Amino acid sequence: MSAPERIPPRSVTPPEPSELLALGELTVRGRVREASNAVLYCTVEYQGHSMPCVYKPVAGERPLWDFPDGTLAQREVAAYEVSEATGWGLVPPTVLRDGPYGEGMCQLWVEVEMADGDGDDGDDGDGGDGGSGTELLALIEGDEPGPGWKAVGFAEVGEGRTALLVHADDVRLRRLAVLDAVINNGDRKGGHLLPAAGGRLYAIDHGVTFNADDKLRTLLWGWAGEPLPDDVVEALGGLAERLADGGPLCARLAELITTAEIEALRARVAVLLRTGVHPVPSGQWPAIPWPPV
Repeated sequence: MSAPERIPPRSVTPPEPSELLALGELTVRGRVREASNAVLYCTVEYQGHSMPCVYKPVAGERPLWDFPDGTLAQREVAAYEVSEATGWGLVPPTVLRDGPYGEGMCQLWVEVEMADGDGDDGDDGDGGDGGSGTELLALIEGDEPGPGWKAVGFAEVGEGRTALLVHADDVRLRRLAVLDAVINNGDRKGGHLLPAAGGRLYAIDHGVTFNADDKLRTLLWGWAGEPLPDDVVEALGGLAERLADGGPLCARLAELITTAEIEALRARVAVLLRTGVHPVPSGQWPAIPWPPV
């Protein structure tokens, strides 16, 4: 009589997403063809649990002249580490690991929750439960954004017409605008905003970040020059402490970005704390990425 087939044990408690991403077996299911670099849709399985994820191998990155050091994958992971240090959880769990095509970034796949109806849910713009799907960004007629919205600027919409580009006056977007200023995001587009179940907002595509020179380009300029909320100032103060030499966050970032980039990161946090206001466009280069989506 043959021995019964052994069934792999399944853990009762699912592993944390970061653990699953780092230790699980990656299986490529397809490719996101719209991306400028190699982006592979995968599943990752570990201890009987699985979830969808994105894998961006370093081998599929296109060199950037103004980011000669490190890799896009490393900066994506660094953005996640800084996001976690603020306590805002705006970047999906992201790890650096080996995969079928070599080392790369592996990130939790986020299912987007679209808004129901026409998006007029009565949100008063205080950042409570509102702002999902198409409600985060809009093009409107007229010169004023209206209640619950913040103006970014005028955009050409064809046939010599312009419309006002606006984004929601939403606490999640406001925190993301600050995070982008901290990590020096050079490419915050509308397609990088992922409203998820439970009112969560995630942001993706952080390869063009942490440059020592000012590179901030974003669609989230609506609060430019306005005072930072108290909770944001508190979070930035905690981040400044965690960025001190010898701390675990600083040690982790040293594995991902250069010493000069870490010093510039500290300096940006210090400026935000000293001025107490959202940054404004420098006027030295286009402040809004193109294309904006």
